Amino acid sequence: MEACLSGKSVLFTNIPNLVIELKESMSANQLNFYKRRFGKYDLVILDELGYVSFDQIGSEILFNLLSNRTTAGSMIITTNLSFDRWEETFKDPMLTAAMVDRLAHRAHVLDLSGPSFRVEDTKKWLN
Repeated sequence: MEACLSGKSVLFTNIPNLVIELKESMSANQLNFYKRRFGKYDLVILDELGYVSFDQIGSEILFNLLSNRTTAGSMIITTNLSFDRWEETFKDPMLTAAMVDRLAHRAHVLDLSGPSFRVEDTKKWLN
């Protein structure tokens, strides 16, 4: 929120939709244009890593995009999976290890384990 209020350019999207957009851009020969546009944001917030697994092409395109981003700007990535479970999403052990290596380097990792606020709110609503 602070980034938006201070005039920074911010992109918020979920990762499954991002992979769909990347694949569509690749099919339309617009992938480089998409990457350049993606690189112009001051902050990129990517939600829901791990809820959907990706095929090889989706994993490779996402890896390339995020790998380039690690040296070009700030990112926030949300996931319900610990790093040791990311292979469930990317299916390729080497690509997964490289992805974790690049993203975790110089990262601030926050573990927000605990009860789900949505579940708690639903319980309150039902009572």
